[in-house]
Amino acid sequence: MGANKILIADDEQVVHESLGIYLKAEGFETIDVFDGQQAIDALSSEVALCVLDIMMPNMSGIDACKEIRRTSKVPIIMLTAKGEEIDRILGLELGADDYIVKPFSPREVVARIKAVLRRTNEQKAGDSDAIVHDGLVIDIKSYTVTLDNHPVICTPKEIEILYLLASNPGHVFTREQLLNKVWGYDYAGETRTVDTHIKRIRAKLDNTGKNWSIKTIYGVGYKFEVE
Repeated sequence: MGANKILIADDEQVVHESLGIYLKAEGFETIDVFDGQQAIDALSSEVALCVLDIMMPNMSGIDACKEIRRTSKVPIIMLTAKGEEIDRILGLELGADDYIVKPFSPREVVARIKAVLRRTNEQKAGDSDAIVHDGLVIDIKSYTVTLDNHPVICTPKEIEILYLLASNPGHVFTREQLLNKVWGYDYAGETRTVDTHIKRIRAKLDNTGKNWSIKTIYGVGYKFEVE
C-alpha cells in the first residue's frame, strides 16, 4: 500500500539526510525532492504525508501547498527557517496540518509526523456518519461538504472546523480550543488563523433561509447555532 511513504521537499541536502535517518529507523520510506514543483510531480496515492520547506527554488512550499490542496487532502507539515508569524499563518490557512521552525530536532519532526498521521487515521476510523443540518451535509470520512446537493469546495481544515462546530450545535468553542482540536497543537498568539478560516467558511456557505448559522461569540469564540 505504501502508506508509510513520507515526501520531503527541501533544497538542503542535510535536511534530507538527517530526517531520512530517523524516519527510516521508524519504518518510514522517504521520497526526496528539492523544490515545490518536484513535490507536486512526485505526489501520489502512496504518499502518507508531505513535509514542505517554505523557501525553495522554482516553486515555494506555500505555492506547492496551495497547488496540492487543489486535488489532495494528504497531510502537510510546513518547514520555515524564518520563524515569522505571517509564514506560519499563511501555511495553516492554505490547509497545512502543522508547521515546524528551523533549526529543528529530527526527533521532533518525526514525532510531529507520527502525531499528524495518528490524528488523521483516528479521524478516518472513528468519525460517525455525516452531519446534516437543513441542506448542509458535512462528511468527514470523504472530506466533502454539500449545500442543497451542490458541492462546496473547502480546504481540509475548513471542513474539520465546520464538522467540529456542526457536531456540537450550541456549544461555544474558543479560538484556542479550535486550534488545539483541529490542528492538535497550541498555536499561542496565532488565533487569527481561526478567524480567517471562519470567514472563508461563511463566504462559501449561503445560509439564507436556513435554520442554522455560525455565530460569533464576541470575546470568546464561535458556535454553530440551530434555531
